[in-house]
Amino acid sequence: MNLTNIENQDLGEEERSMNGVRSFRCSGDGRGGFYEHKSMENCFPHIPSCLSRSGSRRSSTPTRSDLCRDKSHKSSDANGFHESLSRNASRRSTTPIFFSNSTGMVKPPPIEKKLECTLEELRYGCLKKINFTRDVITNTGELIQKEELLTINVKTGWKNGTKITFEGMGDERPGTEPADVIFVIDEKRHPLFRREGDDLELAVEIPLVKALTGCTIAVPLLGGDNMTLTIDEVINPGHEKIILGQGMPRSKEQGQRGNLKVVFLIEFPNKLTDEQRSDIVNILEGSY
Repeated sequence: MNLTNIENQDLGEEERSMNGVRSFRCSGDGRGGFYEHKSMENCFPHIPSCLSRSGSRRSSTPTRSDLCRDKSHKSSDANGFHESLSRNASRRSTTPIFFSNSTGMVKPPPIEKKLECTLEELRYGCLKKINFTRDVITNTGELIQKEELLTINVKTGWKNGTKITFEGMGDERPGTEPADVIFVIDEKRHPLFRREGDDLELAVEIPLVKALTGCTIAVPLLGGDNMTLTIDEVINPGHEKIILGQGMPRSKEQGQRGNLKVVFLIEFPNKLTDEQRSDIVNILEGSY
């Protein structure tokens, strides 16, 4: 049974089968003690022979025919016991279990390595070329080191933790199959965006005056572009704006993308003059 393509497959134990059954037989010597009594009927013809009848009743010595029947019965029981154990042993015996493939060689657990990718690489896709050295066994049985080059085609929309498996690319060892090598996508932290599934989140800080009076701002997009966003309403701290279709590609939905969520942070002035305070009070007094 070929199990090469199964990952983290635990290897089974080799079952043990019963090679034979030892039977035990009991055998008798076939001898018994017998007492012969002369008949007294000739001496006392009118008196029944009590000794003969009582001896017949009291005698516990088995006859030859009894011993033969008993021996035959025990032999039959022993043969039945032997056949029963043989049937049980036959039922328990199974075909040996191979480990990882038809060769029966053990396959070590897979080797996992991190593959760092930026959000831009996961947004647009890219090719990653990886050089590494592994041990291989030559045709003459010599163990040498060989340079390998692997190419990984990173698909658009892949998420953190996505696994790419290369079968049998681990070190070779005598008597074992080479292990699989698994590369795990490790998403690098971005200075501006934070990923949530297929969506992106961007924090934008604006001055207090713009938050109160409205403004037009340039919102950066993943990849280097910008888009213009006009704010007409009053912006409170933590206020959010959703820009549709500017998130990460949906790997299972061709041509579809998540959204970009813009979170506003309000920048308050560090200090105000007395005149500014007075003006703010006059303007905002009674507005609540």
